[in-house]
Amino acid sequence: MRYPTTSPVYVISVAAELSGLHPQTLRAYDRQGLVSPGRSAGRGRGRRYSLRDVLVLREVQRLSQAGVSLPGIKRIMELETELHRFRAPPSPELAAETAQLRTELESTRAGGRPAGRAAAQPRRGRHAGPGAGQPGRPAGSRARAIRATSPCRPAREPGPDLPAAGTAGDPPPESG
Repeated sequence: MRYPTTSPVYVISVAAELSGLHPQTLRAYDRQGLVSPGRSAGRGRGRRYSLRDVLVLREVQRLSQAGVSLPGIKRIMELETELHRFRAPPSPELAAETAQLRTELESTRAGGRPAGRAAAQPRRGRHAGPGAGQPGRPAGSRARAIRATSPCRPAREPGPDLPAAGTAGDPPPESG
C-alpha cells in the first residue's frame, strides 16, 4: 500500500534519520512552527511526520546551513506556500464566473447586450457619462459633454454672460 506524501506515518526517530537532524531539533522546529507534524491517537500523542514534513525539514536544514536565520526560513516557507496557492487551479465557482464574464465580454464586443445583465443597469467604464452610447450625436460631442460636466475641471468664474451661482432663478432686486 502506498501512502500519500501528506500521510503522517514516521515517528520522530525515523523522521530525524531521514532528514539528517537530531530528534530534539525536530521538536524545536515544531515549537517554532517551521514544521507541523501530525499527532498519533492515544495517550502519548507522539509526533508523526509525513514524507512532505521530511522534505520540509531537509529544506530547513539546507537554508540554515546557507546562513539563513530561522525566522527568515519561516518567512521563506510562508511565501512559498502563498505562491503555490496562487498557482493552484481556480475553484469551480471561480472558473464558472470567469467563463460567464468572458461570454459577456465577447457579447459586448460584438455589439450585443451582455447576457444576464438587466437592461436598466447603467454601463460602467471610461465611456459612461453624458452622450455615451447615444446614436445621432456628432462624433466629438460626447467628449465635450464629459469635459463640461467633469468634477475635475474648475468652475468658470461668473462674468457678464454667466450669472453668479444661485442667482439664475432669483427675482431681480426691488428698487426702492
